Amino acid sequence: MERTVDLDRAAAVLADRAAPWRDRGVVFEPVTWRDAEASWPQPLETDRARVGDPDSLGVLARGPDDTELFVVLFRGGWADVEFIASLDDFGMLPASDIVSAEDFGDRLAQWLRRVFDPPRGESPQAWSCASDGVHGE
Repeated sequence: MERTVDLDRAAAVLADRAAPWRDRGVVFEPVTWRDAEASWPQPLETDRARVGDPDSLGVLARGPDDTELFVVLFRGGWADVEFIASLDDFGMLPASDIVSAEDFGDRLAQWLRRVFDPPRGESPQAWSCASDGVHGE
């Protein structure tokens, strides 16, 4: 797999971007790492030192009212992003062509806002923001 995103740097960016959300009651589970060199099925590790060649990192964020954001970032420059903002607002968000850890951080901030701080006065289904790549379902 191509190494487009430095996952160690992305984990540092994640930690920086998560701090203000923690102050608002969002709980972040420990980052998980998958080792490209591990035999199948590749286990997920929370201790980075146990992973020689990381090919993905994952994070689960939980907020009030059962809101959740689950992101798995792959070093090849894409992510699997799933969310539950409410019983009527859940699904997957687009996440391709991530070019750096900083780009990941910018997108992470958008995803966090999408799930844990939706615009006031609008139904979640009506909200979309084509300019930042985040769309309501």
